This record gives sequence, C-alpha cells and structure tokens, in this order.
Amino acid sequence: MCHSIGVRITVAAYAAFVGAGVLTAPPATAGPTVCDYPSCTPGIAPGVVLGAPCDNTTYYVFGVTDWGRLVFCGSPRRYQPRWFRSPPMAGIKEENADCTQYQNYVAQAPDGLFLVCIAQDGRTFWTRGDT
Repeated sequence: MCHSIGVRITVAAYAAFVGAGVLTAPPATAGPTVCDYPSCTPGIAPGVVLGAPCDNTTYYVFGVTDWGRLVFCGSPRRYQPRWFRSPPMAGIKEENADCTQYQNYVAQAPDGLFLVCIAQDGRTFWTRGDT
C-alpha cells in the first residue's frame, strides 16, 4: 500500500513538472521581423473615405477604405490634407536604407514615419514622404 502511494506522488509530481514545461512561453526570438506588405503594417486606419480630409501627413499616414483600397494622408501643394490612393506599399522599412527593388513604392518606418523610395545621386533609398 505504501509503495503505490509513493508511485502516485511521483507520477503526479512528474506530470506537474511536464505540464508546467508545456504551459510556459517559448523563448523570444532575436532579430528584426520582416514586413513587406500592408497586411503586416501596424497603424493602418480602417474605414477611410477616399478624398475626405485627414490630419497627419507624417506618421501613420496609411488607411484602407471599406472596399479594401489602400490610401495615404497627403497634402499636395500645401493644400488641406486629404486621403489619396496609395502607390504600391512595401510594408515596414528603415529610413535611408536601400530600396532598389521598391522604386516608386511607399512604406512605413518602424516608428510610423511615412517613407517613399526614390532614386537620387546614384542611389535608391527610403526617404521621408511628407516633404
């Protein structure tokens, strides 16, 4: 009788130990996360109306219409900012990084800054899109 109680306690302790290992969070992965599409870009405003006024042309400028059109908040020629159809978007990119494969695309920096890929002075790079 004593032996079976000891076995039960050992089995229960082992099950608790294994169960705790299963329930713990996996270790965090190191390194940056790649995001090359609008679908993985944070801060895109839903329910935007194309042509309607908007208020931020510098950070988190992207939105999507009810029918799924990607738009951005821009202010051409210093007029009141409005929602415009977006050029192709390359997700999240770093300011001043090479963007040869994304020429004439737009993107968002990790901090939300609006970026555009341009070719200038013999190189192609991400630069601020609000200037």
